[in-house]
Amino acid sequence: MESLNDKLQELGAKKLVLDGFDSFVIDKSKIIEAIELAKEAGFNLLSDIFAIDYLDYPEHEGKRFAVVYNLFAIDTKQRVFIRTELEPNEALPTASNLWSSANVVEREVFDMFGIKFSGHPNLTKLHTPDDLIGHPLLKDFPLGETATLFNDGRFIDPAAFRASLKGSSQGMTGYKGGARRGLKRVRGDD
Repeated sequence: MESLNDKLQELGAKKLVLDGFDSFVIDKSKIIEAIELAKEAGFNLLSDIFAIDYLDYPEHEGKRFAVVYNLFAIDTKQRVFIRTELEPNEALPTASNLWSSANVVEREVFDMFGIKFSGHPNLTKLHTPDDLIGHPLLKDFPLGETATLFNDGRFIDPAAFRASLKGSSQGMTGYKGGARRGLKRVRGDD
């Protein structure tokens, strides 16, 4: 870990210790080089890539987004976080050529936050419909009673959706509440 620490600091990374874990903040132009160094140092598992939206975050003075690479060394059971910051519409290079698992988690970050990974082999949405406008984990994504709009003009009306989930109407899901046909309640509180 000490040699990785030195190499990352030579690249210009700033070291932080958060909750006992080493975390390094590095410029986005050097992120791939940094995670390659970590892989060479024995961090051979990409556990996750996640993003943080700092819009309206109290006392935050940096760029709007942080993308964090969570790396784990299986043999030594050590973990390190390497993060970079970027503004909206800035892209990061893909890590999918280093870890095949990056393919999926980069797609997830793209889908939820709109962060693009240049060179990714298939940067498409993972969780939301292709025609959903926006990215649901952005702090400025409309919530509450705003209808979810799709490109073809369809929308999900929040009140009807909620009513169908509660069973007070068939709403959008067709679910009316109660047990499925053929099943009996066993709690006896009917």
